[in-house]
Amino acid sequence: MNHVVTPPGLPSVAVLGRTERFPVHRIYCVGRNYAEHQIEMGGSGREAPFFFLKPADAVVAVEGGATGTMPYPTLTKNLHHEIELVVAIGQGGQHIPAARALEHVWGYAVGLDMTRRDLQNDMKKAGRPWSIGKGFDHSAPIGPITPAAAVPGVHTAPLVLDVNGAARQSSHIGKMIWSVAEIIEHLSAAWVLAPGDLIYTGTPEGVNAVVAGDLLEARIEGLETLRLRITG
Repeated sequence: MNHVVTPPGLPSVAVLGRTERFPVHRIYCVGRNYAEHQIEMGGSGREAPFFFLKPADAVVAVEGGATGTMPYPTLTKNLHHEIELVVAIGQGGQHIPAARALEHVWGYAVGLDMTRRDLQNDMKKAGRPWSIGKGFDHSAPIGPITPAAAVPGVHTAPLVLDVNGAARQSSHIGKMIWSVAEIIEHLSAAWVLAPGDLIYTGTPEGVNAVVAGDLLEARIEGLETLRLRITG
């Protein structure tokens, strides 16, 4: 097929132990999916799930054992980290029941939902969309994807984020308000899921600011660690 301009390349993520890569179709994110984080952000502790999107090319795909880099974004003075379990969809569908939802999962990875918090808060106050606070370039760092069959215990795994060696966030996946299966059920009622979709499943309490020079280390038991340096 010919195009009037050169199409951009297809974003992709490393797969643990394989040369093949996971192509990225869409990035869905779940808001406030841990009770303590909901309270931290002014919520009630349990609300129905809601979703926002990031561009597919917002991924910063970090290879296994490497330290990735993310430039400190423009327009903000309050860049926040949010460690999240990322679900990689291998089989698409719509109106997927929770009882069958995990059949659609290809694998899991550690991700960071980086947030321009000051801009997000400004948009909230004005009743406007959050895109400028959430969907900016390089806002979705992610480590290598591990096939689902290799991490059967991921749904109760601990997750920890350190910044410059000091713990910032510490919780476990079992504390999510909405489980992975429930998220897929809700999400697939609103969108037709497709192979290549990534779902960032929410972050626990402890979100805070980072600055240029900081080293982030995000860990979920059973998955490849994600290391990321914020550059100037």
